[in-house]
Formats: sequence, C-alpha cells, structure tokens
Amino acid sequence: MSQKTLTDDTRQGAVEAPSAASRKRWWILAVVAVAQLMVVLDATIVNIALPSAQADLGFSDGNRQWIVTAYALAFASLLLLGGRIADLFGRKTAFLVGVVGFAGVSALGGAASGFGMLVTARALQGAFGALLAPAALSLLNTTFTDARERARAFSVYGAIAGAGGAVGLLLGGVLTDALDWRWTLYVNVLIAVVAFVGGWMLLTNHRDAQSAKLDVPGTVLVAAGLFSLVYGFSNAETHDWSSPLTWGFLIAGGILLAAFAWWQTRAAHPLLPLRILLDRNRSASFVAVLISAGGMFGVFLFLTYYLQLNLGFSPTRTGVAFLPMVAALMVAAQLGTTTLVPRIGPKAVVPLGFAVAAVGMAWLTGIGIGSSYVSAVLPQLIVIGVGLGLVMPAAMQLATGGVAAEDAGVASATVNAMQQVGGSIGTALLNTLAASAATDYLAGKDPTDKLVQARATIESYTTAFWWSAVLFAAGAVIAFLLYRRGLPQQDADAAPVVHM
Repeated sequence: MSQKTLTDDTRQGAVEAPSAASRKRWWILAVVAVAQLMVVLDATIVNIALPSAQADLGFSDGNRQWIVTAYALAFASLLLLGGRIADLFGRKTAFLVGVVGFAGVSALGGAASGFGMLVTARALQGAFGALLAPAALSLLNTTFTDARERARAFSVYGAIAGAGGAVGLLLGGVLTDALDWRWTLYVNVLIAVVAFVGGWMLLTNHRDAQSAKLDVPGTVLVAAGLFSLVYGFSNAETHDWSSPLTWGFLIAGGILLAAFAWWQTRAAHPLLPLRILLDRNRSASFVAVLISAGGMFGVFLFLTYYLQLNLGFSPTRTGVAFLPMVAALMVAAQLGTTTLVPRIGPKAVVPLGFAVAAVGMAWLTGIGIGSSYVSAVLPQLIVIGVGLGLVMPAAMQLATGGVAAEDAGVASATVNAMQQVGGSIGTALLNTLAASAATDYLAGKDPTDKLVQARATIESYTTAFWWSAVLFAAGAVIAFLLYRRGLPQQDADAAPVVHM
C-alpha cells in the first residue's frame, strides 16, 4: 500500500471518527435531557394533583405542604453529596442508579395508601434526584469538550430545565383529569425506561476517585441544618411560633448551618468550597435565586388551590392557566440575559425584576370568591412572569458563569440547591402564614357556614400573596445592595455558563 493511500485512509478515518463521536454526543445530550426533565417535572407535577391526592388519602391542610417540601428538601440537602458520589463511583453508575431509584420510588408513591407512604416516597425521589442531577451535569461537562458545542449543549439542557416546571403543571393536570392523580408519579417509570436504556447503551463510566473524597461531616451538618430549618417553619402552623418545636428547630437549623460553614473552611475536601462564594456578583445571585424560588413556589401552591377549589377549574385547565406566566417569563428571560444584563448590568436588571414581581403579587391579592380568571388572575400572572423572567435566568447565569472549570459542577449544584431550599422554606413559611390568617378570620364566626369558609380560604391565599410581595420587595433591595456596579466580567478561560 502506498504512502498516499495510507494518508488518504487516515484522513478519511479522521473525518469519520469525529462525525460518529459527534452523533453519539448529541444522543447523550438527549438522554441527559430526558433524565433532567424527569427530575424538574417532579418539582411541580404533583402540585396540580394535590387537591385530588388530599381528597383521596384524607390528609390535613397542614400536612399537604410536606408532599412538596419533602422532595425539595431531600433534593437540596443531598445535591452536593450527589456530585461527589458521581466522581467517586463513576458518572454512568451514579446516573443509572439515580434513574432506576427515581423510577422505583415514584412507583411506590403512586401506589401510596396513606400520607406517610406518599411523603416517604417523595423524600426518596428527592434523594435519588440529588444523585441523578449532578451526574447528568458532569456527563455533559465530560462529553462536550469543544467550547462551541458545549455552549449549545448547555443551552438545550437549560431550556429543558427551565421549561420542566411548566410542563409539569400542564402534564400533571392532563394525567389527573384523564387517568388519576397517581399517574403524576407513575409517569416517571415510563420516562426512566427511556433514560436508562439510552444511558446504558451510550455512556461510559468515568470517575476521578483520586481527588474525590466524601465530606461526611459536611453532609450531615448541611442536611440536618436544612431539615431543622424547614421543619421549624412547618411547626409554626401545627403548634405556634412560641412553641419549642418551632423556635427550637429554627435555632438548631441556624447553628448547624453555621457549623457547616465553619467546617467547610477546615475540611480537606469540602462539600462546598468557599471560593465559590467569594465573588460578590455570584453570592448576590445565589441570594436572588433563593428569594425568587421562595416566593414563586408559594404562588404555584396557593394559586393551584384557588383555581381548582374556588373557581372550579379542572386540573388540566389549571395547568393551562399558568402557561401565560411561563410565556412571559421566557420572553423576559431572553430579553434580560441577552440584551439588558450585557448592556446595563445586573445591579439594575435583577432589582427591577424583583420590583415588577412584587407589584404583580400585590395586584394578585385582589382575588375574591367570584373573581374572573381573565381580570383577577391572568394580567397579574403575566406581570409576575415578566418580573421573575428578569431575575431568575440572569441570576443563574451570573452564579455559574466565570467560575474555574473544576468548580462549574459545584457552582451549578449550589444554584440548584438554593432554588430547592428557597422553595422549601418559602412553601413552609407561606403555608404557615396562610393557615394563621384563615384561623384568625374564623375567630368569632360560624365555621360551618360555607360562605364563611370560602372567605377564610380567600383570606389565607391573599395573605400568602402579600407576604410573597414583601419577599420580592426585599429581594429588590438586597439585590441592589449586593450586586456590583457595571457590566459582568467575562473570562475566556472560565467554564461555560450552566443553567440548572
């Protein structure tokens, strides 16, 4: 064989190999996106089905928040640990175990015969989601090495993650109406089959065990601290703010989280390296994500109940009712991240978004027993969507952009954790305030009167919306104080921006 033939064959192989590898990379992206969609769906899909599940299983209004909170809390508190496990035992192994485990406990939740079984399944979903999500993110980081392809991959991943909440609301409504609330959990088994088969065929097991050690004390401290904090807020409803079960757990949570922060400065392999938090814009972004999630999760929960129980919407119609808010959020997100932040900087854009969301929430308190969706809910939802669209994507972009490549996964996991913790605390706190408002309204009135009951529920919803407005207004002030002036700095050598 001539030298020329060898050269030609080599060139042809060089052309074909990257093409085949490229095709495999995009299939891997599809598999990872399907798995991520499953995880994000479950933050909202059960919300729509909650009234039906509550009627079926007979649990109290005070307990219903735990169906949402158990998932978010387990997910948030174990997320950073999940990333370390993926490095230690292999990303493919962590991904497949996460997918199978998520499907198994989803089936358990779908078959729940009571509140305890359902809330346990939801907590286990969060635990397996915490293993699955960082593994999926790590797989994208290692699969896409070309900067341009990696940016495209993460934009697709970010779109799936962002739209998952809206898809969850709509899909939850359709499944509850057409089949049963239990199918909002059973559907994960079908999604997981696709993700598992694709992952088994396409993924390779890469691990970096030499540099990855499990920070067991850090994991115990942060998980216990977060649980104590949310449990304390929840106890304020069932007991009282003056109860030791309320302030005792809140104080314990604060102490445990302070101990976690101290331990991270001492640990050889910290769960959350503090260098991630040293940049002022990044820290401001973490706080912005925390506050925006706290207010937004409350909106989803209480507005779902208002639309179904007071306005008589079906679960499917309820899911559709949220879509204008999501559309407004996506338009504002595109405008904020591509035009406004690069031109005028986050110090103006993020506080503006919070202020707009606060106005929308305050406007939403005008709902009544016989209100019309078109006049009393729809415009307000669009305003809230615009506000949150200016806040959340910009904050996520700034929180994960500009970090060193080896910290990209940790920064992304921290953003996701902030979102889940904010949602957990927001849901618990707003539920507590809403229940107290309803109790105060019923004092001295006939609790068996249906009109009085209806007015009490409206009082509880509007109280939650007012406090969400206060939360967003506080977010505007805090964001304005924390963000640096000027435009965000872009580092060409930094890791790609990752949207969770």
